[in-house]
Amino acid sequence: MKFRVEREVLSEVVTWTARILPMHPASPVLAGLRLEAEQDTVTISSFDYEVSSTSTFEATVEQPGQVLVSGKLLAEICKALPSQPVDVELDGAKVKIACGSARFSLMTMPIDTYPELPQFPTPSGILDSQAFSQAVAQVAVAASSDVTLPLYTTIRMEVTGDLITFMSTDRYRLAVRKLRWKPLDSSMTTDLLIKARTLQDMAKSLTGGAQLDLALPQPAGDDGAPASALMAVGAEGRHMTSQLTDGDYPPVARLFPETTEYSVLVDRQVLIGAVRRVALVIPKMAAVRLTFSEGTARLEGGEGDDATAVEELQCIYSGEEITTAFNPHYLLDGLNALDTNYARFSFTHPAKPALLTGQDDPQGDDDQDFRYLLMPIRL
Repeated sequence: MKFRVEREVLSEVVTWTARILPMHPASPVLAGLRLEAEQDTVTISSFDYEVSSTSTFEATVEQPGQVLVSGKLLAEICKALPSQPVDVELDGAKVKIACGSARFSLMTMPIDTYPELPQFPTPSGILDSQAFSQAVAQVAVAASSDVTLPLYTTIRMEVTGDLITFMSTDRYRLAVRKLRWKPLDSSMTTDLLIKARTLQDMAKSLTGGAQLDLALPQPAGDDGAPASALMAVGAEGRHMTSQLTDGDYPPVARLFPETTEYSVLVDRQVLIGAVRRVALVIPKMAAVRLTFSEGTARLEGGEGDDATAVEELQCIYSGEEITTAFNPHYLLDGLNALDTNYARFSFTHPAKPALLTGQDDPQGDDDQDFRYLLMPIRL
């Protein structure tokens, strides 16, 4: 194997592909990057049995071939190379890298023991890359990080025609986001569970182009083809695949109230600032208390002889005075996930979960595409 490519291209691709390499791989070869040169392209891949990343770029290939080398080391070397063309050549059991006056030699890893990479499935449709990234970021904040509860570390994707509904919960809050896309089959319906951190990585790292190819799991075919257990996202020579999580997601969507008694509209950025300040005096696991009365929202934190904080701000509310309390960090997660000028709190009762939605115009309606349900803390 022998090829030449610009340093900037190689460094970017190696860094992107190596980012999913496990810190403590189950097998030493899983710490490697697989380089394959053929015709005028080079493909670099990584795989940990669950998630794969593959990137293909143009290069001047003198000799085709494939090799496996340490991914972390190759990434560090590529970042340090001068801004000149890079020559990569397999010489016996070593890979030689030459760039300007710099010379490196890396030992190869046994490629014959490297697992077979999953193939990118047939795309199910296309979606806007920026909208996909935003939707996943909004929902991922509510996913749990507790690996002992694997279902709650996932994001559920429900696909019905041209609508994808993302959903996540850690049992204390629930986030739901709706996103339109362009499926090849308008009658398609499916649902799947994928780890939140994996979907976040997919969404963040594949935003270079305007559109993404999305491949969803397919049922077993009439011709005997097995059912697909993969989800894949790809764009502009790069793609990622991920195994899905098995299990029955709890029926949390029914927790959203059909009607609400109370509705409060607050300037979102003003409220974020107030919550951050009041949270400075709140001990861990304690709550920020919110009291809504005619035109005023009062935030309180701390109690007794400890440090306390009080802040009042304007809101749009008319009705009897109500008091509720939330985990300040969970509240901030929901407020930051919104991208509107105002945040709307909707309650059936102060002691029941609060529905948080966004709204740009005080006289208009709230946006139901993103909803964040937050459990209150008992006062």
